[in-house]
Amino acid sequence: MSTTTPTHRPAEGGTLVQSAINAVTTHIRDHGLRVGDTLPGEGHFAETLGVSRAVMREAFGALAALKLIDVGNGRRPRVGALDGSVIATSLQHAISTAQITVPDIWDVRRTIEQRTAALAATARTDQEAAEIVALAEAMANDKDDLAKRTAHDIAFHNAIAKASHNVLFVEIVASFAPLMEVAVPTAWRTRVAKRQKQLMIDRHIAVAAAIRDRDPVAAAAAMAFHFDDAIGDLLKVEAANGAD
Repeated sequence: MSTTTPTHRPAEGGTLVQSAINAVTTHIRDHGLRVGDTLPGEGHFAETLGVSRAVMREAFGALAALKLIDVGNGRRPRVGALDGSVIATSLQHAISTAQITVPDIWDVRRTIEQRTAALAATARTDQEAAEIVALAEAMANDKDDLAKRTAHDIAFHNAIAKASHNVLFVEIVASFAPLMEVAVPTAWRTRVAKRQKQLMIDRHIAVAAAIRDRDPVAAAAAMAFHFDDAIGDLLKVEAANGAD
């Protein structure tokens, strides 16, 4: 009984599956494929690489989990779109396994969101500016409803990222959403007095106004003040908990 020797060998220290994953991503790059373009199926790659369909099935599954390809029943795989949920999953895993801390995340987020605010001030459309201002005003209108205020807050930051017209910033800011759903209400709860709540709202309004007025310096400064005021106490609490 004859056997077929695979023509595709894994790189040193790798596996056939990892090598197959690399081959698919190389195919995408070398053929200049773009989001939505179709790829050859598992059978094609299995034959070309000299591996089993089981290897390619696992490789395709891993690529789909990473959102690099889009697979569905009854159709050929397609090149996937950039998806911030992959970053979000990685961040949540890193936090839960104590590789990074919540203050680490917020420090990075503060830096990124200063830049998105500055870009939004120069790149935003009139419609995007109106949406950002409306979300800041919605926070003021719903200042006594924590759930609505939190939803407006998250949407506000996502709208600013979108107005930056940098797709990578949009996905990075979106990747913070699962953490924001916990941290934003916590930050709001540290503001018990009406004056403290109003200060947080005023900070959002200042960011929105600077973006509306196309003032990138003021937008970045207002965003920095917002983080310093709204998140400062949260970071102190996290640091104290870590020291216990």
